[in-house]
Amino acid sequence: MTRYFEYGDEAIAYLKSRDAKLARAIDAVGPVHREMEEGDLFSSVVHHIVGQQISTAAMHTVWARLRDLLGEVVPATIVATSIEDLQACGMTFKKAEYIRNFAQSVQSGAFDLAAVEHMDDAEAIAALSSLQGIGTWTAEMLLLFHMGRPDVLSFGDLGIHRGMRMVYHHRKV
Repeated sequence: MTRYFEYGDEAIAYLKSRDAKLARAIDAVGPVHREMEEGDLFSSVVHHIVGQQISTAAMHTVWARLRDLLGEVVPATIVATSIEDLQACGMTFKKAEYIRNFAQSVQSGAFDLAAVEHMDDAEAIAALSSLQGIGTWTAEMLLLFHMGRPDVLSFGDLGIHRGMRMVYHHRKV
């Protein structure tokens, strides 16, 4: 069953009450039904690394190849796979290296993904962005669209910048 990012009427009413231009934009756009990511946090992190700086179509292709290669995207299957075989799925050497290092750190217990789920937003972003291949923006996207954290605003997101420029008629935000 598809999960959608949830935000309530109270949050929308609050935002609309704080800014008339934003209120008009919210009314014009209407409800946004953004699908949440499926699977566990581990596979979601890997999926985000795979998808960085490539088209959506390319990301789907590489992800399908990776899932076909591994059977299951879990630390053990990635650790048991060479960087060259990961790279052969269509990703760069660096991405394959980041994914393998991440899997090793989770498998060894050096990185505790379960703990991340229970951290506050700032701690979770700091923990995730401490990983090679995961920056602040990617960590924020994981919190929003995997963990469903409603109070994360990605100030570095180009889509948010573009939207703010459109709403407020600024050249840059």
